[in-house]
Amino acid sequence: MDQFGDHNDQVSMTIENKKMSLSFDSEAESPSPTLHNSFRSFKRNGMIELEEHNKEHDLIKVGFFSGMGQLGKEVEVVAIHKNSCSTVLGQARLESFRIYSEAMRKKCGGNANIKYAWFGSSKDEICNIISHGFSTITEPKSGECFGIGVHLYPANIHGVLSALEDENGLRHMLLCRVILGNTEVIEASSKQFQPTCQDFDSGVDNYLAPKTYIIWPSNMNSHILPIFLVSFRCTPSCLLGASSKIKKVSPKPNSRIKFHDLLRVLSKYLHPSRMVLISKYYEDFQKNKITKLVLVRKLRQIAGDTSIRAVMKLYPNTNI
Repeated sequence: MDQFGDHNDQVSMTIENKKMSLSFDSEAESPSPTLHNSFRSFKRNGMIELEEHNKEHDLIKVGFFSGMGQLGKEVEVVAIHKNSCSTVLGQARLESFRIYSEAMRKKCGGNANIKYAWFGSSKDEICNIISHGFSTITEPKSGECFGIGVHLYPANIHGVLSALEDENGLRHMLLCRVILGNTEVIEASSKQFQPTCQDFDSGVDNYLAPKTYIIWPSNMNSHILPIFLVSFRCTPSCLLGASSKIKKVSPKPNSRIKFHDLLRVLSKYLHPSRMVLISKYYEDFQKNKITKLVLVRKLRQIAGDTSIRAVMKLYPNTNI
């Protein structure tokens, strides 16, 4: 797994409840011949099934349950496959991802902002992605749609509704490495399909606490590398619970704010590279190089309405 990144970078897979995974281990049964046949399409494309108690298998399994929270009790992980990148195309995709990762590091001053994220879909689409890469953009079935791009999720619970049940009652989710670079906030129901400018590389629903990553169509086969495939079953009540946990985006704020106060507070929470961009546009505004309307638009693109509201909630007495 070292070829894909350090274990410590797996932010989306924090292990909080090891007892949960142990209870499934004790009840686990060997997959039936029918299921083994079902997995042939994965194995033909360089996916290797991991054995129970394999270190990587257990890490991914525990992370999967952890991401589901209390709903993990209603989930059964049936199989976990790993992308060996052993085929000619697999090797090419791995090398491409490495090259783009390095290019992004240089562009972003040393941090390519590479994360782990989950992607769920139908078995047929998963097979197509493993074989040929991402080819179509479909509206996510989990929560809001943030622009036209591939939607991935730091926590699997937010994408589980997109994992459609197959003929054997299984659902499938890919755990991917994703090159985010500099992110910008995309509003719900946006029709955006590319970065607003060369300063940005991908989108998020909320800068302070993103639940959705958006990779634009032009980057979907260079900035996303599937690493693991989790096949699982879950109860209808689990899906209902997951649906209830996906919150809708709040309406846009209408309150007027003072720029210098907002920048002062935002600087405590936004990455320095973000503040450099915001400060640049604020300086251009002060020098009458851009209008206030342009400044407001740039501020909302970089920090996001939801991030601004989050800061205001943390500092209710701040004069902004």
